[in-house]
Amino acid sequence: MVNYKDLGLVNTREMFKKAVAGGYAIPAFNFNTMEQMQAIVMAAVETKSPVIMQVSRGARNYANPTILRYMAEGAVEYAKELGCPNPEIVLHLDHGDSFETCKSCIDMGFSSVMIDGSSLPYEENIALTKKVVEYAHQFDVTVEAELGVLAGVEDEVVAEESHYTKPEEVIDFATRTGCDSLAISIGTSHGAYKFTPEQCTRDPKTGKLVPPPLAFNVLHEIEEKLPGFPIVLHGSSSVPQDCVDTINAFGGKLPDAVGIPEEQLREASKSAVCKINIDSDSRLAMTAAIRKYLAENPSHFDPRQYLTPARTAMKDMYIHKIVDVLGSNDKL
Repeated sequence: MVNYKDLGLVNTREMFKKAVAGGYAIPAFNFNTMEQMQAIVMAAVETKSPVIMQVSRGARNYANPTILRYMAEGAVEYAKELGCPNPEIVLHLDHGDSFETCKSCIDMGFSSVMIDGSSLPYEENIALTKKVVEYAHQFDVTVEAELGVLAGVEDEVVAEESHYTKPEEVIDFATRTGCDSLAISIGTSHGAYKFTPEQCTRDPKTGKLVPPPLAFNVLHEIEEKLPGFPIVLHGSSSVPQDCVDTINAFGGKLPDAVGIPEEQLREASKSAVCKINIDSDSRLAMTAAIRKYLAENPSHFDPRQYLTPARTAMKDMYIHKIVDVLGSNDKL
């Protein structure tokens, strides 16, 4: 059993309380590689922001649970080396699919876990979430649950249709499960193709797709029923068109990739939404930088040569999200 506090990590409880009261959201960035982790830490330190480093089940399989544990510990020490004496870093399991997966992460030093029972019948979702909460809270690990289903594809999370969270269920769900935060569905979606062209309109000047607005009416109704309760938005990458254009210009094929407009995320950050998940934007920034570098430097083969600009691109993207979208800068 590894206690996350021994690794220098924190859970989300106080972090979320401050975010809800302060009208900003904590960035939750997924990572799979050392370069992503470095970029996250550099951006968080430079902006004086708390941060959640997320690991999906796919990332655990890719990087290895033991290595991830030491990477998280290394992230804390790295932040201190960069000049942040008291970093607030969470290691969070994204989309845990079972009690066993959540338990394994808790036992390996995660400070926060998500149990995603959203595809289960309502009562089964409650029972599974409660079981995870009861185990996690023994070790002061916080638990995120999900109510409602997001469409899209991200790692092993796949759903063809979204189902908005039902506001009338949230009080019963939160009370009976004891979860610390709740991921809701109001129109965000996983992956780089969050909406089909049929769901969007096209800007007559640019020809770019314009996605439909988020269901803020659902969010506001949930806020009324659970005042001050931490709300989470998944699938909130904006799919920057400059990254998409760069990828396509250097041999990629991402037609009609579209994400959530940043102005809508900015609005959500000022509500009870205190955690916003961003994964695809990091992948796009990294891939765009690598494709461009290799195309312009065909004789280079040292991974450090093309991963350095990729890391810088991700860091710049993270800083932009923290400062210009989520407002979590200068909160340490």
